[in-house]
Formats: sequence, structure tokens, C-alpha cells
Amino acid sequence: MPEIQSTTSSKGISSQFKSFAYLYNEDQFIFSLAKDVKVVRTLPKYLKGARRKKEIPVFKVPHSASPFYYLRHVLPVLKKHSVVELVVSNGGCLQAILPPYFEEYQRLRCRVSFHALQFRQEVQELSAKILQRLRAPSRPFIAFDPGMTRESLAYHGCAELFQDVHTELIQHKRSWMIKRGIVKGKLSVNSAEARLNGSCPLMPEEIGILLRAYGYSKDAIIYVSGGEVFGGQRTLIPLHAMFDNVVDRTSLSTPWEMIKIYGKEVNLVNPPPGPPPFEEVKKLAAWKNAGPRPRPLPPPPARPKSYNIEGWWGWVAESDNEPDSTVMELRTNAHKLLWEAIDYLICVEADVFIPGFDRDGKGHSNFASLVMGHRLYQSAASKTFRPDRKEAAKLVDEIRDHMYQANRTWLKSVRRHLRKTLLDGIIEASSKSKPLSFLSHPVPECSCSRHDTSFEASKNSSSKLSSQVSTTLGVTHQCPAWMDTGPISQLKDKENEDDGDEDDSLSGLFFRQSGGNNEGDGDVNAKEENQFEDQEELEGGEK
Repeated sequence: MPEIQSTTSSKGISSQFKSFAYLYNEDQFIFSLAKDVKVVRTLPKYLKGARRKKEIPVFKVPHSASPFYYLRHVLPVLKKHSVVELVVSNGGCLQAILPPYFEEYQRLRCRVSFHALQFRQEVQELSAKILQRLRAPSRPFIAFDPGMTRESLAYHGCAELFQDVHTELIQHKRSWMIKRGIVKGKLSVNSAEARLNGSCPLMPEEIGILLRAYGYSKDAIIYVSGGEVFGGQRTLIPLHAMFDNVVDRTSLSTPWEMIKIYGKEVNLVNPPPGPPPFEEVKKLAAWKNAGPRPRPLPPPPARPKSYNIEGWWGWVAESDNEPDSTVMELRTNAHKLLWEAIDYLICVEADVFIPGFDRDGKGHSNFASLVMGHRLYQSAASKTFRPDRKEAAKLVDEIRDHMYQANRTWLKSVRRHLRKTLLDGIIEASSKSKPLSFLSHPVPECSCSRHDTSFEASKNSSSKLSSQVSTTLGVTHQCPAWMDTGPISQLKDKENEDDGDEDDSLSGLFFRQSGGNNEGDGDVNAKEENQFEDQEELEGGEK
């Protein structure tokens, strides 16, 4: 059974969970892979002792190791010692694209990722509750993943997009990466050029501008995922100004619900000291009333400095070395796995998903890339925007000085770009994302055509898009019958289109609050006619 390093390094998580069971369902993992791999829960006693004495050979597997790495290096050692330990520290242990004769292993990858790896029941139940609360207004919701972590910003040289201490923190992390060979470039990078080249994430403000220009109204529901948004809630203020219903995991769940999925944990916070005994109070009073002293008292010992990793990073101004993580911080890192698991399930089931960034702190695929890959595998027709950051930055800069007077041509440019990414973004991901991470684009190896595709294609545009993707990416074989009963996202395509494609009356007012409800029943027919004409005009322009 695999072990998760973030939980094994934390001494403060609940003892009722083992490492893997802290996040995943062990029984599901074993039974789903019973015909492929024999999985045992624990090592035999004699191997446990050998591991404790560090007598088991250990391989730190490269991120994109080839199959021949395991055949030439790992297999001989495994035959000799009967056991090896593989340490996967970079989020991957096998190259994304394998030779054609390894096709079945690619399918095994998908069986593991999308069927065998299921989050434990408590995580799934809480995610289902949050999804139910998101859909309570009976309107589609948009999931947005900022992807702004300190590591990814440092790796791509985006320090100047922030101010004050945040810039110093990013530069400190980039210097650390350069010393360890993770980053090959210089310490100082022109962040403005990097942003225009598409190397930096789209800021929440820029994502808000694109969504409002596309036609989403001010009362659209925006779910912000991600355990850490670098810069804190301050970076989300412009997004809150554009949309009234910006929510996240904390606003849709109670502290008690989160504590339940953590399990019973040991209290790591020292309780405040009690009052001193009566004798000490009496001695202190006598000492204060004593006569003059022969010499001054020595200064009190210096208090140990403590820094809050989620708050003010005071150590940057005083030291070149980042302080070691405390036990409480290690526990928080384990909790972040659960937070991201909840966000992952919600983003996969979202009516619309848009990422701010799709790379992590080492240039590999990140949370958003895996979500987009899962949505593509689960339902190719799911509405997933994949904005070109270079083009998006150019569009935003064109309107930045006169946002309240957006012209019709600019609005059409934004809509044309976002509509284009629905299908063309998938094709582009096959050449850009797939070489970095197979799970970010698991087609056509792990995809198949459902038996009722031709029938559904005549009913709605969602299945038409799915059919287009299948044809374009070479998905030819039929799905097994058991997959038709799986949990597939039920998209409300008509609601998506009504909410996503607003009429051009928003031109010049797409940030301005209107006095009444601009989505009344009386305007539905006119809106649909405008959408139809606008769509025809766009399609004619693209031809």
C-alpha cells in the first residue's frame, strides 16, 4: 500500500488513519486492481524490521522515468533483494507518452487514477454536501483555480506582479531553486515580459474581466479552489468586486464538518499557564517591598521567535534561511491534502471550469491540469475554458484604461477566444500538456465512445462537442457496458449557454451594476435571438 509523505512526516494527524487511508479508500484501491496488481496492506514483520534498519534498497525515481529505467535499474535489484522502496517526490514516476506496445499500461494508468483511487467516504460526503449547496439556487456555477503558489511564481519569474514582502518571498524561493538546480535562469526576471509571453498565471482580476466580457452576470456563482492563493485574500478583492457570489470551501462548510474529516487529533497548542501558587505571589510581594539592591537584575532571556507560515513572513527581512516547519505546520500540510481533495471533486463536477495557471513549481502539470484531464476523461462535452494566457493578457491590456467603455469589437474578440478554447484548447493540450503529464490529457488511450453517442448527438450540443472531440483525437473503440452506470457529470447545457452567452447590450456596461434584474423572463426570446445571430456572425468570421 502506498504511503503519502505529507502524512507520514506529520506527527499531529489522527491516529485512526494510516498514511494512504488518510486520503483514499484502501478497500476500493485493492479491489479495483485485483486483476492487475496484488496489493498488500502492510509489509511482513521481517521486512518491517529491515526497513526500520534502512536495509531495503531505495530508489528516488525521476519524474519522467522511462520503462527501461525500471527494467535496467530497479528489476535486477528487486530480484536480488525481493523488495525495493520507490520514493516519488516530484509528482510523477513514469514518462507521459509510452511506445505503442505499452498501450495497455496507459489504460492501467487511467484505471488507477479515475477508478481505483477514490477519496475516502468522509471526503466524498462533504464534497457532495458542498456541491448540493452550490447548486441550491438551481443555477450553473463556475469553478476557478488560481494556481498561484509561491513555488510556481518563483519558478516562472513572476515576482514583480506582487508588492512589498510578497516579491521578496518569491525571489527568496527562486534563489533557493537556482542553488539546487531546479531553475536554470537568472534570479531577476522581467515579470512584465513573462506575463505578456504567457509564462505567468492570469490574476483573479483578469479572469474576472474575461468572464464578465464573455457574458456572465454579476450574480454568477464563482467557486475559488486551491488550498493556497499566494498574496492572500487581497488578490481576490477585484474578483469579489466583479461578482457578488464568490465562494470557497470555507464559506460553504462549517468548522465542525471539517473537523469530522480530520478525525480525532492531539492538541498541539500548549494551554495558557495557570495562576501562580499563593507562596510565589507572597514571595514576589516581599521582593518588591525589599530595600535597595546591590546590583541591577540581569535582563530576561530572549523569547524564541515564532512565525506564522500563513501570516506575516517576518523572517525574510532577518535571515536568508527559511525556518523549519513546526509540528502544527506539518499538520496543516496534511490538512491541505484533504482541502485539495474536496476542491478537486467540486471542480471535476463543476458546470464550468477555468484555470488561472496550469504549471507547478517545477514546470510540471498542476492541480488545474489534472482537473481538466479528469473532466476530459469523464465527459468531453464538459465546459472547460483553456485560455491562452498570452492572448488573454493582450486582450486585458487593450481594455485596462477604459474598462467601463468596452466596445462591441473587443467583447466579440474575448468571446471568440474563449469559445475557441473549448475545442481547440483540447487539441493544443495534446501537444503541450500531454508530454508533461499523461493524466492532464488521457485521450485517446483511455477514452472510448459510448454506445448511445449517435443518438445523443442529435439531441443536444453537449454530445455534439463530445463527438467532435472523439473524432478529432482518434477515439474509435466502444466503451464497456459497465461504464454507462458510472457517475458522470450531468451538465445543464441550456442553462450553461443562457448564462454564458449574454447579449451585446452589456457593451460599455459589463462592469456596471444595473438597477433591475437583467435576466427576466421577458427578455429570454430576444436574448436567444441575439445569441444566435452573434454565433452565426462569429462562425462566419472564423471561416
